[in-house]
Amino acid sequence: MEYKSLLHKKLSEGVFVYTAETTPPDASNKEVLITKIKPLKGVADAINVTDSPGAKAHMSSLTAAIILAQNEIDPILQLTVRDRNRLALQGDLIGASALNVNNILCLSGDKPESGDQPDTKAVNDISSLTLVATANMMRKDKQFPSGRKIEPPPNFFIGGAEVPTQGKPDIKKILNKIEQGVDFFQTQYVFEETILRDYMKVLGDSGILEKTFFIIGLGPFNSAKSAKWMNENLYGVNVPEIIIKRLEQAKDQLEESKKICLELIQTFQEIKGVKGVHLMGHKKEKVIAEIIKISKKT
Repeated sequence: MEYKSLLHKKLSEGVFVYTAETTPPDASNKEVLITKIKPLKGVADAINVTDSPGAKAHMSSLTAAIILAQNEIDPILQLTVRDRNRLALQGDLIGASALNVNNILCLSGDKPESGDQPDTKAVNDISSLTLVATANMMRKDKQFPSGRKIEPPPNFFIGGAEVPTQGKPDIKKILNKIEQGVDFFQTQYVFEETILRDYMKVLGDSGILEKTFFIIGLGPFNSAKSAKWMNENLYGVNVPEIIIKRLEQAKDQLEESKKICLELIQTFQEIKGVKGVHLMGHKKEKVIAEIIKISKKT
């Protein structure tokens, strides 16, 4: 098998992977980014580079992903259809692969109204699923949608997003994503074992787990207050009351949150079809690195 990236290789070999996430800095110096992600280097198996999350501008995700690749870190480039038309997206895809950025995660992007420049006009020339199909065409058929040939073609490992906490999985929708080109899924935060077990069982019974890889979202909280905020403000996030109470009763809420993450990772590893965890958290690169190191030892 020809592996498209280090992440693809590890997943294909049955390694339980740990992916992390970083938001590119508000800085025009690459050393700021390198310093930021330093705790995760050699610890996380791949690092997602977000694309103007919360509809707020930062260093471009493509530039940041290239910087990671040049520093021997396997990046996952997040691309949203919110900010670019199809021509710009296709150009970015070709440029990414040319500089060894082959993991991509295709997303819609947060609405501009939620950001700090609410008058921004969203592009949305194509959907995130069309972006998946376009990337798949470029690697598989070796051509642009126009029919023009690409030689050599890009070598993408294509990701999509899922939200396990929104009830039973939509099997037809997920199968369609796979058919369009999705190789792996990273999910929204999941903090309930029962919900994830039920979700993965439905996927297993439908045969989906034989066709793709699922990496489950997780992450530490600063406090019970931040857990409540996530419940109220982030789509698809459901932090159980038992976790919130546990945080409220803890002397050190961040430390307790790390323990909760470690317990959930251990539980998730035992669920059929879970191939890894995706650890998220704003400015939590150091904490996430600590969680991954401890988890790998247990």
